[in-house]
Amino acid sequence: MQEGGAECESKENKPDWIGPTGRTPRSFGWQIRMADQDAAITARRFHFIRHGDTISSDLDWERGPDLVRKAIGESLNARNVAFLLGAGCSSLMKNKVEVGISTMAPLAEEFCGYPLAPDADAAWDPPEPPAWALDADDVAFLDKLGAKLAGTEYARNLERLMELLHSLRFVFERSKNQPHIASKAKVEAIIRKVQGFIWERCTDGAFASGDTSVLDLYEAFYRKLVLRDRSLPRPWVFTTNYDLFNERAMDRLGLPYANGFSGVVERRFNPATFRYALAEQLDLTSRKWSAVDGFVYLCKLHGSISWTEDDHGLFPVRELWPQDAPTKVMVYPTPAKQNSSLGSPYADLFREFQSRIVREQSVLVTAGFAFGDEHLNNIIYQALTIPTFRLIIFADPEAGGEIAKLRALGDPRIWIIGGDGPAEDTRAHYFDTIVEHFMPQRPPERIDEAIRLVLESMGPQKAPADEF
Repeated sequence: MQEGGAECESKENKPDWIGPTGRTPRSFGWQIRMADQDAAITARRFHFIRHGDTISSDLDWERGPDLVRKAIGESLNARNVAFLLGAGCSSLMKNKVEVGISTMAPLAEEFCGYPLAPDADAAWDPPEPPAWALDADDVAFLDKLGAKLAGTEYARNLERLMELLHSLRFVFERSKNQPHIASKAKVEAIIRKVQGFIWERCTDGAFASGDTSVLDLYEAFYRKLVLRDRSLPRPWVFTTNYDLFNERAMDRLGLPYANGFSGVVERRFNPATFRYALAEQLDLTSRKWSAVDGFVYLCKLHGSISWTEDDHGLFPVRELWPQDAPTKVMVYPTPAKQNSSLGSPYADLFREFQSRIVREQSVLVTAGFAFGDEHLNNIIYQALTIPTFRLIIFADPEAGGEIAKLRALGDPRIWIIGGDGPAEDTRAHYFDTIVEHFMPQRPPERIDEAIRLVLESMGPQKAPADEF
């Protein structure tokens, strides 16, 4: 029945009032709600600053992602492509709960929050503090040295605290004074607590209890990254993170990668492996070779929870997982400029970073990186002296510090992308939005999904225990 045939309806089904357009109040309400939703989506905008524009270029989420995706896709066809992934890439909030690993600021706030203030409700049965927790003696020791934690940068940035502790150890271990020897032992004990805290946060969480949200993001990232023309050099991924999301994602996808370690049973760091490439032989008679698709170079600039150190001569750094304890784990967020961090492997890793981006026709894409590492910043600024270098930054365009300085340059080679995300509680410069909306969409992604379904559905299934 047509909308205007109200006289044919029974009285109980007849609407109380029909407007001049023939629509009922209910349909008007539905239209209003839909209009409000469309308006909300349209109101959410993000920024894509390029061409030297110091005034923000606003884009809506209806057509904006296509424009950014096309521009990013063209940039990723440059001869030399590198990504720099910071702590923000491993952090993911779901329903306002962290399911990944928090960034440095929340980690520093949690670590420096100990010892906790007395809880009157728990006075009779106070909770046992974790093994890595600072105690009153630790805080008093640092305060005596002029390193007050509360209300300082150390409570906002765990990297700065680690830098301080390694600098103190460097001074005390070169002194013969007995009080300094005791102070060195105290500093090393606090360093071990920081390492234990980092270890726990990188190995224990929702991601270690069945939630694969962060790992799925990394897998999607690498699926979109590796499809490059064989004639172009393989992409490089540099990261300041010491978690294992990168390695696990590539292992699950079956992607070969070089991370600076060689060997099988005993994998040891050897920077020469960064000179190697993986190729397949096309013609046995003429010895023709072609680079293997999907090969990636992974460089972990600040160390990893899978690295340990022993006394094995020229190659003392070993990759070992799982590890029993964090006592020898090599994680140095923002390595202090001391002998321990200027030597292998850190000097080699930073040298690789500099070598890769300070080249003609290079593109560096940063994500989850707040430009808080002075050493990395200087290398990036050196690269900006090369006319063909391009820097693509996923960050809040309204941020201060180094990002504000880069924006103020008005350099057309510097792109800054960020702002509101497509939905409530999302941001355009967060890793999940970058992967889903801004990374180039490749047709083979459907094939990858089909292959994944085959592996999950067609493989041998274990029978339930009660069927035996």
